[in-house]
Amino acid sequence: MDENLHSLARRLIELRMAHADLDDRIDGGTADAGSDELELRRLKKRRLLLRDEIVRLEIELEPPGPA
Repeated sequence: MDENLHSLARRLIELRMAHADLDDRIDGGTADAGSDELELRRLKKRRLLLRDEIVRLEIELEPPGPA
């Protein structure tokens, strides 16, 4: 069980780093007037998918308490 939690926690860190990298790339792309609109849309979609995966792993690592 601890090994599984460790790997999930590691995966969560990796996803957060990838999300932050995409944030930087997207922010840099919007500042650049000649940026490719299609590429920017792809980056934003990828960022949303990463965010969904991050939320899913956070819930899995820390399930909500009883209501």
